[in-house]
Amino acid sequence: MTDKVTKKQLAQYAIARSLFKPKTLQTAIDILGYVQADPIRAPARAQDLIFRHRVKSYRIDDLEKKYPKLDVTEDMLHDHGFFPHRHLPLLYPRKLSPRWQAFVAEHKTLRRNVWNYLNENATAHPRDLEQALGGGNRENGWGSSSSATTLMLECLHREGRARVVRRDSGIRVYSVSLPVNADQKWSSTQRADGLIRMMVNLYAPLPLRSLTQLINMMRHYKPALDYNKRIDAMVKRDELRREIVDGLIYVWPSVERPPQDVSDEVRLLAPFDPIVWDRRRFEHLWGWAYRLEAYTPLAKRKLGYYALPMLWRESVIGWANMAINNGELDVTFGYAENRPNTSTGGGFRAALDAEIERFRQFTRRP
Repeated sequence: MTDKVTKKQLAQYAIARSLFKPKTLQTAIDILGYVQADPIRAPARAQDLIFRHRVKSYRIDDLEKKYPKLDVTEDMLHDHGFFPHRHLPLLYPRKLSPRWQAFVAEHKTLRRNVWNYLNENATAHPRDLEQALGGGNRENGWGSSSSATTLMLECLHREGRARVVRRDSGIRVYSVSLPVNADQKWSSTQRADGLIRMMVNLYAPLPLRSLTQLINMMRHYKPALDYNKRIDAMVKRDELRREIVDGLIYVWPSVERPPQDVSDEVRLLAPFDPIVWDRRRFEHLWGWAYRLEAYTPLAKRKLGYYALPMLWRESVIGWANMAINNGELDVTFGYAENRPNTSTGGGFRAALDAEIERFRQFTRRP
């Protein structure tokens, strides 16, 4: 990139570095370093929508099917997602939130019984654990209730004592966490810098305010350090580059000089795709506000229940809503400004048709 970076260059850079040539599922996980999870299927979950652009011949639910044999772990950081195992030293040790601490204090006997069950059985399915121990239901923090045993499994998972070994029809199945070798235990400073690198690797180029937002979202899961000083130190040792573009301070890895050319393909992206996730950057680079409206009342929705941003060349020009009805894919479109001319729009119509066909193949179960 040149010394003076333009908004168009930032957009090209963001796309080119994130939409790499499709790899194997394991390689894509390793490159990304983190993939956000979301349970909504409209018509596929966010993790599947993210992988379909970056994994060869990826089909819906491939991650869940192949998870037990992959070098990947399901865990929590700024949000729930999937990490390569090499990031485990970044995640632990960590403190429970006050809400989880109160839950543990109230259910000490249940905690001991669940822990014993985990140690006595190869795996713990929440249904089997409930049958073995009981415990009743408790508020789960999402406006509904879950069994106390299921919540305790999640609590042990958040502490790093339990891990997700697979999912059965979407339900997490747990076992005792793998032991961490002494040489894998990092200092607080090493963990803090590693967490910053992980976020920059995934979302760069990103506004400094957005990086700070991500760090704050980690709450008690991160080491208690001054992260502004950590970022300053990484800039001073030329690990990160920090530049002002249109009044926004951006950061990205100093060593990167990626190609900025982008293809003519149309891409329908997940609401949590690395290109889309940062709404601040999205609005700066593409000039309109994208919002996930799945939890917005129907009368107030402008884009749709689970609108997928539509990328064409270096611009996000609109969105699509997808649904599978009677085995057929139904698609509706919206555009931020004027729809590209289908006859003189530089191949847009053909590119859009090709993306819809790729989506059909992705949702087609073997």
